[in-house]
Amino acid sequence: MEHNGVMEIRTQDGVVVVQFNTAAIDAAEGFEKIAQELRQVVSEHKPAKMVVDFGRVVFFSSHMLGLLVDIWRRLKNCGGLLVISGINPTLNRVFRITNLDKVFTFYPDIESALKALAPPANS
Repeated sequence: MEHNGVMEIRTQDGVVVVQFNTAAIDAAEGFEKIAQELRQVVSEHKPAKMVVDFGRVVFFSSHMLGLLVDIWRRLKNCGGLLVISGINPTLNRVFRITNLDKVFTFYPDIESALKALAPPANS
């Protein structure tokens, strides 16, 4: 779909995958552009499943938490699902402190998230 220096958005196995390619996501790193692109993907494509991968990210501002909740709600309202992959222990702690660990499902990497989101195989 799209690729810029900060993130890549693609579809893989019917799942929209958002992969961040930067160590830090904050206002100085073009947060508004990130928010605009993600909201646009959700409004235009209404994906049934989305993985947001933070495997390369070591820091993000509180704005990112708000954006994730916003995207999660938008997807949920149209029957979609958002999961998160690649969270390091420091970022994981942020999700626990804010109780967002109860909202989102986490996977160690994109591959395990995609495997969990795959439709069950027909026997």
